[in-house]
Amino acid sequence: MADERSHAFSIEMASRAHMRKIMISNDRGDGVLLEGYLGEIEEVSFVEGVILELRGANGTLRVDVEEGLIQGALEKKRKPV
Repeated sequence: MADERSHAFSIEMASRAHMRKIMISNDRGDGVLLEGYLGEIEEVSFVEGVILELRGANGTLRVDVEEGLIQGALEKKRKPV
């Protein structure tokens, strides 16, 4: 399913206690929902310029997205319409 436009992610939690909700449908085509609490953000960084990493007290969220793509999207959002 992955191609050059798809962006992978991972969520690593210190404990199940920090997860609020996990919903996975058995029906094909239905969505998935993961909710939890990263806690106080301790660090935000880019790993090798291609993985956005948000490290919180309770867990870590990683998204495969280049730093330049994030910067470009933020610049577009800041421009008046």
